[in-house]
Amino acid sequence: DGYSELSAYERKRLKNITENAKFFAALKLHESAAKLHQIATKRQSRVTRRAKAKKAEDETVRRRSMRLQRVEPSGIPMPKMPAQPEAEEYPQVPAGPLPMVPEDQMGNSKLAENLLTTWMRISEVVLFTITNVLMMLSRYEDSLNSMVLSEDNIKKVVKYRVCSMAIHPSESIIFVAAGDKSGQIGLWNVNCKSEEGAHVFIPHNYPVTCMHFSPFNPAHLLSLSNDSLRCGDVTRAVFDEICRSEENLSSFDFLEDNASTAIVGDWDGSVAVVDRRTPGTSSELSADIGFKRTRTVHVHPVNKQYFIAAGSVDVCIYDVRYLKPNGNKPVSSLKGHTRSVASAYFSPVTGNRVVTVCADDKLRHNSNTGRWLTRFRAIWDPKQEDCFVVGSMARPRQIEVFQDTGKLLHSFYNLDLLSSVCSINVVHPSKNILVGGNASGRLHVF
Repeated sequence: DGYSELSAYERKRLKNITENAKFFAALKLHESAAKLHQIATKRQSRVTRRAKAKKAEDETVRRRSMRLQRVEPSGIPMPKMPAQPEAEEYPQVPAGPLPMVPEDQMGNSKLAENLLTTWMRISEVVLFTITNVLMMLSRYEDSLNSMVLSEDNIKKVVKYRVCSMAIHPSESIIFVAAGDKSGQIGLWNVNCKSEEGAHVFIPHNYPVTCMHFSPFNPAHLLSLSNDSLRCGDVTRAVFDEICRSEENLSSFDFLEDNASTAIVGDWDGSVAVVDRRTPGTSSELSADIGFKRTRTVHVHPVNKQYFIAAGSVDVCIYDVRYLKPNGNKPVSSLKGHTRSVASAYFSPVTGNRVVTVCADDKLRHNSNTGRWLTRFRAIWDPKQEDCFVVGSMARPRQIEVFQDTGKLLHSFYNLDLLSSVCSINVVHPSKNILVGGNASGRLHVF
């Protein structure tokens, strides 16, 4: 009655609004929403108690529509729909030592015996220090041109995206390890052409971001994931746990030739010193170096008290002897990066050079991999002081070798066999062997 000045349409509209408001108020939706919110946010008790069984007479019969009962209105049952596949879940790995048993043979490790025996055998003969063989640039380019990719040397070794790789220093057998984003480690004897040449192990719960065969004893494969650093010891067929952390670990490198101590990077910016000889799985020291992110750490090849850390836009060199929990200052800082840095490594012989990969595409090099590819890491060829290898977004898909001047020396590609981006690469320390890993867990050996 108070809206006589409004038109008939507007009066009808106001009446509908009022009636709708009364209707929703009667439903008490706000009370239901509050109850749902209370249930969703209520923390579960740490102790799980078994629910009491309800008496049959107390059970209320829930109404189910004919659609849910899969019955046509006429009463004729509908054909069964195929079961929907359940969401894939990553396995959960417990803390502590784990047996070195392949993922698909948890009750029987017989099928992997040949692979592990090969690893043990080739490790016994590589008990010498690998010396870097430097050669003239023209001869080095000839060696790159002689390397080819064959169909036999391509294999899917892990299930998911490759995040790290390591190659055994043996000169008789090509033996490669690859870690993926789910925590799997695949071991592949490239010389074995049968299906038994590769097996998958699951020592981690999270992406395996860094791996190295021990330079002192290549029967040990050290691997790092977000929450742990492990050592796969093939002589004992066990993955030992060296360090466990509540932080998010990102990378590591050995501080000594005997591989007893390591510097470990943390995604949250700090670094830690780990000694494999001490009992327990905690680090000896955790040091804040002022980074927002620490993606890679690498120890100087000659003066091993120095290590380089790469983070958001930071690339700095520190002296491990003077690390303390807080207030650490770098010995040197490499300026000029304007976007996030994916990696930084000293050159292999003198350590006088550092190669970094940054999202600013320096070297006029497209390194924007996007979210579905592992970020590129430029690695030095251990046999050449001034040449490094890096993945490429160029087409045809290829792996590129640059000189430290920025000169492109060689592109590894194969139009028929290589059609994907190899973000992670590893080079053999003494032979002309390059391995590239892609986002589907496949390795390509040139």
